[in-house]
Amino acid sequence: MPDVSSGGICLAIEGLTKRFGGFCALNELDLEVAQGHIHALIGPNGAGKTTFLNLLTGVLSADAGKITFNGQPVDDSRPFRRTVRGIARTFQNIRLFPHLTVLETVMIGEHCRAFPSVWAAFTKAVLQRPFGECSEERQMREHATELLKFLGLADRREARASDLPYGEQRKLEMARALATQPKLLLLDEPAAGMNPRETVELDGVITRIRERGVTIILVEHDMRLVMGISDCVTVLNFGTKIADGPPERIQEDPAVIEAYLGEEVPL
Repeated sequence: MPDVSSGGICLAIEGLTKRFGGFCALNELDLEVAQGHIHALIGPNGAGKTTFLNLLTGVLSADAGKITFNGQPVDDSRPFRRTVRGIARTFQNIRLFPHLTVLETVMIGEHCRAFPSVWAAFTKAVLQRPFGECSEERQMREHATELLKFLGLADRREARASDLPYGEQRKLEMARALATQPKLLLLDEPAAGMNPRETVELDGVITRIRERGVTIILVEHDMRLVMGISDCVTVLNFGTKIADGPPERIQEDPAVIEAYLGEEVPL
């Protein structure tokens, strides 16, 4: 298991800016995410959090700014290229293929590693024995099974993804993202819609993912989860960073309380 305490910068953001017409969704954001940390990104609705994730994954292109990942500039904006580089994500609104089984869903995430090109996949399909299973597919199945065990879904491997309870669908999305073998995992409101018991379980899941050596950026509105699990918290408001630091300091920052947390939010 990688040493999550080894330090270093996993992600460096300089002057990242995105405009939609006359509206600036993200305004010259500077941000550093330490290797092996859980780094939370919070702020009110419309603060620019999901825009930030879309810029990191290549869904949107930036108007200005620089993204450096593991010491190398991220120049190719194509999402699949960034996945291959080691950036994976989950979505605020669950996006699963309802007709696939749980195991098949996770195996989809592994294709970017097992078959790095269409030509490689085609060649394997042509050369393998009739009705046989190529070595890559066998390895994908084994790795997917290990991830399902890791997330407590092994007994649901043959169930359809759409038949899982809501909380387990969230875990399945994480398993599919982990199947891409990311170095950086972006979680977009993973606790949304969960009950208190499921949220407590999610806390443990995120911690175990970090222990596998994966750096995590967590976008979340559940402040108990954020403040209890994060190493660092960045606060956005109207696309601008207004605070950055350890959870204890963020909870006491007057600008954060005024813009987002409010006096009534339990921490």
